[in-house]
Amino acid sequence: YELDGGHEACVAGFQVKNYQVVYSGPFQKGQPLLQVEFDDCAGNEDVTFDVSDPSFHVDQHLNLVPQQDVSYSGPVMLIHGFGAHADDLAQVDVIGLPVESAHTLRDVPGLRQKLPDRSKRSLLVPGMPVTENLRGPFPRLIGKVRDISVNNKRNHIFRLAGPGADQEPRGLFTIDINSGDVSVSRPLDREAIDSYELEVFTTDYAGNIMEYPVKLVITVIDQNDNRPIFTESRYTGEVLEGSPTGTTVMTMTAYDADDPGTDNAALRYNIIRQSPDKPSPNMFYIDAERGDIVTVISAALLDRETLPTTTYELEIVAKDMSGSEVGLTGTATATITITDKNDHAPEFTHPLFEAHVYEGSTGVVVNLTVDDRDDPATGAWRAIYSIISGDPKHRFEIQTNPDNNEGMLSVVKPLDYEATSFHSLLIRVENEDPLVPNAGYGPSSTATVQVTVEDINEGPVFLPDPLFVTRMENIPVGSFVASLNATDPDILEMQSIRYAVLSDPAGWLSVNPVRGTVNTSASLDRESPHVRDNKYTALFIATDNGNPPATGTGSLIIYLEDYNDNAPYVVPSVAQVCEDAHDMNVAIVGGWDKDLPPNAAPFKIELGKQPGLDKTWRVTRLNSTHSQIMLLHSLKKANYQLPLLITDSGVPPLSNNTEVKVQVCICTKSRRYCSSGHSHRISLPALLATLLLVLLCKYSPTSLLTGLIYSLMLTEFAKTRAAKSSAGFYDISIKEHAPQ
Repeated sequence: YELDGGHEACVAGFQVKNYQVVYSGPFQKGQPLLQVEFDDCAGNEDVTFDVSDPSFHVDQHLNLVPQQDVSYSGPVMLIHGFGAHADDLAQVDVIGLPVESAHTLRDVPGLRQKLPDRSKRSLLVPGMPVTENLRGPFPRLIGKVRDISVNNKRNHIFRLAGPGADQEPRGLFTIDINSGDVSVSRPLDREAIDSYELEVFTTDYAGNIMEYPVKLVITVIDQNDNRPIFTESRYTGEVLEGSPTGTTVMTMTAYDADDPGTDNAALRYNIIRQSPDKPSPNMFYIDAERGDIVTVISAALLDRETLPTTTYELEIVAKDMSGSEVGLTGTATATITITDKNDHAPEFTHPLFEAHVYEGSTGVVVNLTVDDRDDPATGAWRAIYSIISGDPKHRFEIQTNPDNNEGMLSVVKPLDYEATSFHSLLIRVENEDPLVPNAGYGPSSTATVQVTVEDINEGPVFLPDPLFVTRMENIPVGSFVASLNATDPDILEMQSIRYAVLSDPAGWLSVNPVRGTVNTSASLDRESPHVRDNKYTALFIATDNGNPPATGTGSLIIYLEDYNDNAPYVVPSVAQVCEDAHDMNVAIVGGWDKDLPPNAAPFKIELGKQPGLDKTWRVTRLNSTHSQIMLLHSLKKANYQLPLLITDSGVPPLSNNTEVKVQVCICTKSRRYCSSGHSHRISLPALLATLLLVLLCKYSPTSLLTGLIYSLMLTEFAKTRAAKSSAGFYDISIKEHAPQ
């Protein structure tokens, strides 16, 4: 309907030209699918409807009804309504067919014939611009397709295909099948889709294509419907104090979703607020097109130490339409920090500092305070202290307290009141970062520190410490050992010193309390367990008569020379030989002496003085410390006590009579079988009995029995004597004569 003078005028034909039917299974006979809207403006009394698919018809109630059960239908049906007062065409799209729907009418059943060659017919399809966000009522006419063929007899209808028509978004654009008018059915959004490409073609009323498809381009014209949006809601930037006017601080950037080729997305930036507004409300400027924020304030006024704050906040507006009053806006905040540079030298709060320290002590003695107007916790504020004079021996050290920037002056080497009671130091303070070229360190960057040393009663000091002396062990009791020397550092006090023994592990020494002379109070013994590496250590204490008294300690180390006062002895105390004198009949023994060379080795080891031992045993020297014991003839399996004499090389030499337990064993290739019983002393009767037996066997077979009996008698006699001996050993002197 169209409005005409406030009255509605009737437009004959289909009131709705596009319909949709959903296919959910075979269409049943007589079941209405939809109702068309047709008005010939005369009551529709003589209106007739034809459907392109003969399986359907339009009844008297304008319902599209199947005339039979229909299992398949084409994707598009055309309904032709005509009468005396109207002639119009409507389209019905069948949605949800079980096979893929065709995209254009070229694929409609019955229309798949080869396109005719109609060279004398043509379509005029101009591009159609459509403004986004159009208001209703819809549909709204946006353009017209014309048939400019020479013989246009109105025997065709216009069709539209493509995205926005029969493809998603479906139904956005429609075409009047008779007039070629193209309409839009709802508002468009350029920011979603900025153009559409469709195809326009014609068919006859039976659906046969008359004209080739022609491209139709619909362009969506932008409207200013998007505000500028900053990429961040809050921006931060920094500028160094003293920067020249025009220094770039930061760049603000906003985006507009509208067409960048139009003023709808042409942005302009502006600062609308500065907080605080001191010393000037226009300290910064923003480039209207690029969004660069630069400084306007002069370098002299951009002084961090004189500005009311170090942080400024700007409110930035971005406006489209090139900044015109009708433009849309977006806002963001920029925070600018004035950063510090080292344009102020540190200054001492006082030109002179005083400190008092006791001699001999170390540690912090005074804290030096400074002022610095630069930014705390930066290299332009942090102080570095140095001692530039007054400390040639490096007894002082100064460090920076990181919490308060103060200089902590410390004594690192103890001071001596008697040497110097007063020190005057010149201290300099600087920053970690270098000063800017136009700033410098002045007289206030140095200060004097006067350190007064307080006297204390210091303990006596032994010189030398330790004191080394060399003495022979076993010197007589009361012999002089050493003279201690302790001095009092407090030379101005003229104090006296007394000595005493602090540690004397063996109790060998005494000290004269006044003179400090050390004498022996017992015999010195180099072999004592209190001696280590021939050295004996004692500690002494020296005490002055100050108030209160002070003490000092010193060490005396006595190197003890050896005296031959220890006889050597044989090791080991047990040796083994084999009973067969011809098989492994040698044992090795050595000497050991507590004394040192030349009072020890070489040792002389020999048989004891008992007669007859050399008939069975022989001792032979191997080297300066060891000798070998050899069994000269076979002995029965038993343990024997062999007397030996060992002598050292001292002057005079010392000897020691000792006995070695010799085990005579039965030996095989793999092991030895030795006796675990008592040892027999190797005495002359037993040896002579054995020797006599050997001689008898050598000269007379008849004498063998006599000699054997005599040997057994002697052996039994020896055993009896051994049983009666409290020590269980033989000690026999044979006076009997063996039989001849």
